[in-house]
Amino acid sequence: MKKSLLLFSLFFPLLLTVHGQENLLDQLKKENNTEWTPPSSTFKAVRLINGHTVETRKRGNLEFLISHRFGSINTGAYEFFGMDEANMRLGLDYSVKDWLTIGVGRSSFNKIYDGFAKISIFQQSQHNSGMPITVVWVSNTAIKTLKRPELPMNIQRRLSFAHQILLARKMNHKAAFQLMPTYIHRNLVTEREENNDLFTLGAGLGYKITKSVHLTMEYFHHLANQNKGYTNPLSIGVDIETGGHVFQLHLTNAQEMTETGFIPSTTGDLFNGDIHFGFNITRNFQLKSN
Repeated sequence: MKKSLLLFSLFFPLLLTVHGQENLLDQLKKENNTEWTPPSSTFKAVRLINGHTVETRKRGNLEFLISHRFGSINTGAYEFFGMDEANMRLGLDYSVKDWLTIGVGRSSFNKIYDGFAKISIFQQSQHNSGMPITVVWVSNTAIKTLKRPELPMNIQRRLSFAHQILLARKMNHKAAFQLMPTYIHRNLVTEREENNDLFTLGAGLGYKITKSVHLTMEYFHHLANQNKGYTNPLSIGVDIETGGHVFQLHLTNAQEMTETGFIPSTTGDLFNGDIHFGFNITRNFQLKSN
């Protein structure tokens, strides 16, 4: 964990010192305007790596998301360095309003179905005297449908819940930072000693290399040593935008792809070779005109 915090502390100051141009999702400023204005988008995609960003789409937008996580690289050549093991999530996100997005998904890992609601509360102001950050609320419900013959599994035991408040700021034309206080409740835990309730603090970074390429980082820290036997999920990645698609490539110590899964249940150590290569692919469809 110390290594994770050290990497995070080194990465963050670097982002705050660099200035540059906006990405394809942002409105370019006129060359004769010397005052920087926060662009309309804080991050390139609605997902940072595993978790949500503060981004919401315009009303009537449908987003199709394909997520893949392979096995651990340190399994060696016999498992083709994790490529023989693959978990996938298919998701659909629909923007009911500019400020409200709902989504559903299905993961092959533990055969999980999930649904979420995402509400934009405040938007970072276009002026220095206005709102300094973007604030978004996300609530997620997941149900595990994996059969467990050794244990009677009713619906109540299969449910888990996650609630997050996302606080983000576009620092300059290249750097964005996001905090993610998170509360998770699992109706059923693996061991008797585990807590059903878990509080974590997540942090995410975005840094633009070019108009279409961003570097990303995501980290969730379990508070007050509540989750013994598990590790803090840490991920680094790169976002590549091509037209209506966003390709996200990343390395992570987490296999699951829902907040109720990867935040409390990650066991891999990124610095010990427990690295999972993964990717997200998103495609947007505008079903209704604004």
